[in-house]
Amino acid sequence: MAATVSFSVPSPHGPRTVTVSYARVGSGEPLLLLHGIGHHRQAWDPVVHILAAERDVIAVDLPGFGASPALPDGLAYDLSTVVPALGSLCEALEIDRPHVAGNSLGGLLALELGRGKLVRSVTALSPAGFWSPFERRYAFTVLTAMRQGAQTMPLPVVERLSRTAAGRAMLTSTIYARPARRSPEAVVAETLALARAEGFADTLRAGTSVQFTEDVPGLPVTVAWGTRDMILMRRQGVRAKQIIPKARLVRLPGCGHVPMNDDPALVARVILDGSR
Repeated sequence: MAATVSFSVPSPHGPRTVTVSYARVGSGEPLLLLHGIGHHRQAWDPVVHILAAERDVIAVDLPGFGASPALPDGLAYDLSTVVPALGSLCEALEIDRPHVAGNSLGGLLALELGRGKLVRSVTALSPAGFWSPFERRYAFTVLTAMRQGAQTMPLPVVERLSRTAAGRAMLTSTIYARPARRSPEAVVAETLALARAEGFADTLRAGTSVQFTEDVPGLPVTVAWGTRDMILMRRQGVRAKQIIPKARLVRLPGCGHVPMNDDPALVARVILDGSR
């Protein structure tokens, strides 16, 4: 069941209140799940029930995405703001150094939480930040086109396309290698989430200066990449391994950029193994 929590974060103009929507299920050690840009916490639905058998799972809508309101005035959508805000979120939920798994933007945030020693393990699925300048421009061009398509397509058209496998492929094949596996309802919901994401433009703008260049020492790190990722190419995983030498680098055969839908059992196993 969805819930919200509000907490205070500092800003140059004084404390600001941030509100985050989340869903929590399961029992065991806490596991924080962070989605990618333009997505929402329901991206994790294919794996949540598997993870919840062993973990207290908290799936979060990042500020300005999904059901979470935009950041208040005075707060930027950059790493120096969002990472501490996630730390404050954990404090508000009384979670002490959770495990964290993130996809794309969420993977980058997970690694930054690891560098700050705010978590006990990191699993990053196709994390942002290991790109070359050309690869970043390509990814941002694709994401911008996806956003524009979601904003301009009338809802009745989205709903009609979602009812067929071919239509779901047209809407989501950029992020899923197996789009037909996604339910029509989920495809409609995530298309709307992309179209309505208040934090999209500012997050993308902040990402132009992001380059992950530092190790994440002192805790277990897993980096996993889908072999059919069409947004962040899998060779970026090799760079991640070079920057984080002790990381476990895992190949996800047949998976796209958002692998939780393409192979839930494999992705859940990778996350659970990485958090043991």
